[in-house]
Amino acid sequence: MTALNCELLDFRALVAVAEGKSFHGAAAQLNLSQPALSRRIQKLEAAVGTPLLERTTRNVRLTPAGQEVLPLLRRMLEEVDGSLFGMMALGERQSGRLTIASVPSATVRFLPEVLRQFNEHYRNVRIRVLDLSATECAQAVRTGEAEIGLSLPPPVEGDLEFEPLIEDPYGLVCRKDDPLAHQEDVGWTDLKGLRLVTVHRASGNRTTLEAGLAEVGLNLNWFYEVTRLTSAIALVEAGLGPSVLPKMACGGPETKNLVWRPLCGPPISRKIGLIRRPAAPLSPAAARLLELLTIAWRTD
Repeated sequence: MTALNCELLDFRALVAVAEGKSFHGAAAQLNLSQPALSRRIQKLEAAVGTPLLERTTRNVRLTPAGQEVLPLLRRMLEEVDGSLFGMMALGERQSGRLTIASVPSATVRFLPEVLRQFNEHYRNVRIRVLDLSATECAQAVRTGEAEIGLSLPPPVEGDLEFEPLIEDPYGLVCRKDDPLAHQEDVGWTDLKGLRLVTVHRASGNRTTLEAGLAEVGLNLNWFYEVTRLTSAIALVEAGLGPSVLPKMACGGPETKNLVWRPLCGPPISRKIGLIRRPAAPLSPAAARLLELLTIAWRTD
């Protein structure tokens, strides 16, 4: 088992499913989505080289190989959990620096509270946050400049692993004195003909938005094009026109004079999640931070 390229959460996933005989119950227990739980089980099965669970429409049960592996995993997890308090005390003595790459909207939305909790047990670990675009986040993790990335899915995952956490919907962003801010319902077609603010075509946000619009055959008038979401917000604030932006990007103090409205019609959203190099083991500090981030995003 020591040679397996797996994580503790993969082992906990199998134990939880085996004990509860339910993917739904195990997912709730581990604070994971059912697709994420299934990926954990599949990863473990791939590492072992044989199926560990038999799935039917009514129940789930261990295969003979799963019955053999389960006691080993239980003993290992008991030892790990028994040493948890010792590891937390060790965290107090650890020092160094942990680098995270994050799209700015995720930085503002989740990191402050997560870092506060992290600091309770790793007081001597300095944190470096790289506020980058989605493309830059992926590159920072790929080169090892950052251990973890909080971002959109990388264009080509390849040597990177992406675990989606939330769906962040796109909607209308406009000034509070804009007529659209007071309209009862606003749909995508209400934006046709308006001079809209957008981010440039190389942005992952723009790519996601354009793909969604193409599916419904809608072309919008992108009149002002900028590099960053923060710049788009500034142009909207200046009264140059509304924009279509993800909800998470509109939660900072710079948007206090703006409103975000959901758009009636086909929903368009972006995935935000964790990026890491699966072949590179995480430091204890990075593993703890990843755990806190997962909890924060699942319970938001």
